[in-house]
Amino acid sequence: MGLQPLEFSDCYLDSPWFRERIRAHEAELERTNKFIKELIKDGKNLIAATKSLSAAQRKFAHSLRDFKFEFIGDAETDDERCIDASLREFSNFLKNLEEQREIMALSVTETLIKPLEKFRKEQLGAVKEEKKKFDKETEKNYSLIDKHLNLSAKKKDSHLQEADLQVEQNRQHFYELSLEYVCKLQEIQERKKFEFVEPMLSFFQGMFTFYHQGHELSKDFNHYKMELQINIQNTRNRFEGTRSEVEELMNKIRQNPKDHKRASQFTAEGYLYVQEKRPAPFGSSWVKHYCMYRKTAKKFNMIPFEHRSGGKLGDGEVFFLKECTKRHADSIDRRFCFDIEAADRPGIPLTVQAFSEEERKQWLEALGGKEALFHSFNRAIIPRAEGGAQLDKMGFTVLRKCISAVETRDVKTCNELDLENSVDWEVKTITSALKQYLRSLPEPLMTYELHGDFIVPAKSGSPESRVNAIHFLVHKLPEKNKEMLDILVKHLTNVSNHSKQNLMTVANLGVVFGPTLMRPQEETVAAIMDLKFQNIVVEILIENHEKIFGSLPDTSFPEPTCLSVSPPNAPPRQSKRQGQRTKRPVAVYNLCLELEDGDNPNPLKEDTPTSSQDSLSSPSPTTSAAHGPPRPDKNHLLADGGSCGDWASAMPSQTRPSMVQWLNLQSPTTPSSSPALTPPSPRSSPFPLSPAASIVDKLPECVINRKARAVYPCEAEHSSELSFEIGAIFEDVQTSREPGWLEGTLNGKRGLIPQNYVKLL
Repeated sequence: MGLQPLEFSDCYLDSPWFRERIRAHEAELERTNKFIKELIKDGKNLIAATKSLSAAQRKFAHSLRDFKFEFIGDAETDDERCIDASLREFSNFLKNLEEQREIMALSVTETLIKPLEKFRKEQLGAVKEEKKKFDKETEKNYSLIDKHLNLSAKKKDSHLQEADLQVEQNRQHFYELSLEYVCKLQEIQERKKFEFVEPMLSFFQGMFTFYHQGHELSKDFNHYKMELQINIQNTRNRFEGTRSEVEELMNKIRQNPKDHKRASQFTAEGYLYVQEKRPAPFGSSWVKHYCMYRKTAKKFNMIPFEHRSGGKLGDGEVFFLKECTKRHADSIDRRFCFDIEAADRPGIPLTVQAFSEEERKQWLEALGGKEALFHSFNRAIIPRAEGGAQLDKMGFTVLRKCISAVETRDVKTCNELDLENSVDWEVKTITSALKQYLRSLPEPLMTYELHGDFIVPAKSGSPESRVNAIHFLVHKLPEKNKEMLDILVKHLTNVSNHSKQNLMTVANLGVVFGPTLMRPQEETVAAIMDLKFQNIVVEILIENHEKIFGSLPDTSFPEPTCLSVSPPNAPPRQSKRQGQRTKRPVAVYNLCLELEDGDNPNPLKEDTPTSSQDSLSSPSPTTSAAHGPPRPDKNHLLADGGSCGDWASAMPSQTRPSMVQWLNLQSPTTPSSSPALTPPSPRSSPFPLSPAASIVDKLPECVINRKARAVYPCEAEHSSELSFEIGAIFEDVQTSREPGWLEGTLNGKRGLIPQNYVKLL
């Protein structure tokens, strides 16, 4: 049973039971007061813990943002760029989450702590004050009654009447105070239900709002996560292929290191111990130097280097060689020594010591010594042995029959194929034979000569420029090479069209056939690091087979050029989830800036590619996005038979030369044909067409607390975007987590701004 009600009529009787009921009410209020006090303390601890968590999360996000992956070589694939950018994306997601958490922490203070403190101070505190008055009046009332009753009856009547009146007045005052106290006690008991619970409701509403915001961020992140899983899977697949190539090269060098010395610009190079003579009685010392000699210029370089001291590099010395003489064993108490004499110090030979007699002979040969051997210190590129495979009629027949067998045969039988009348060839055997034929050609199908040119566009540039460059280069291949490549790529396109059944996506086929169709003339680790770009070239061929082989390249398209500039990084792909607005991408906008600065009154029109915004190296759309691209199994190659393991097995051990950079290429236009300047289309490709116009070159990677001016008008397509006219000034502009967008404040409203519509001030 709950508290008993306090009847006003009982205030006059003031019975023991009435007093018990009052004490029960007072005890309940004291318990409530202690509970609220403890709850306020816990709430403040919760806020402190939330702030500590938020600070730790922000520090974690800051660490993610500041770290950057380094890569081997001179360029990254689109997938690797997306992986590099993922840490910044993770950091941005955490930052946005912590912003919502801070809002929640503030709401706890405003909606829970302060209302409870106010209730405890104003309501419960007021009851305490009323209790003090009630207890004081109780003591005064009953003390006066006791004193009055002790008056002698012999007192004068006037004195007794005055005493009676005083007692009655005091009792009346006590009754009124008792009524007010009882009323207050019952009022606070009822008031606390909503005065206490309403702040709790607001607290939970704020907390659930935070979790809802987290859920919204989670939905945004889920789409990004699926794309990133595809990037990771593609990179992992390329890594597996690269690792096998590196291990094979390592084993080759381990077995025969002399035949795999790296080609060098120097005639001879390596470590020599150089004798440094000292004044008597200190004798001499031998210091290890790394020496390099260029025979054409007779230039000798030597740099002191000691591995045991942490790789300390000393000051080098350069001189021109005059002559080299072998030291006989009886002339010096060390083996493998010879003297070299500088042209500017005649008669003062420098004694050096090789690591072995064989190395001394090689140095003597390179330096023109008397006992030189007749073989080169650095090997030349060893030509690959020509096998029996040729690009002849027989080769085309083998190719067509193998492809026909793979595409049309049953899983167990091969009635269509007549290879020595066999009717039970395994698909794996057929595909291995086809790849072995391609690897046995005197040179790869895409030729050594064009190998470097094919690699260049895969490293950078817009999707359209990559396709155009590959299109141009394919038509530079010898006719037979191009014809056979056409037949093979058409087959691979057919295979990729059935990727739902055979799991052989465009990316997987690139991993399998990149090293088969392309390989460098010299095997090095640096060349192996380029395998991933070979794969991208094959992906481009498969995805654009009809255009590349079915039409001639644009005659106005300039020939690909190798440049020593860094490739512009295309922004990471981030497709929109269903129902989300279409994002305005980063577009070329420097023409407007040039107009504004008065540099070019007749700007050229920037062409906008109309092709897909997806990376040319991205996997087939049929790949399962929920779990990333699946690893190929060994069930089916095509919908009706075959095995991805058949294509993926026996990866060729070929590598590629060092990488070069690619300039984004576009068809030239003339000023006379350029229409009036118009703002970039919100639906244009996110990749810039020219490095000179690349947004990456125009805007810093991270924008914080900057001002910007609108160079185009814009009408918002979503409530989170800002509408503005030309010349509008934005405050507190910073980079948004959405690629191609900034965040800023205009007229007191904060929202998203298309990055290509503004100029940073």
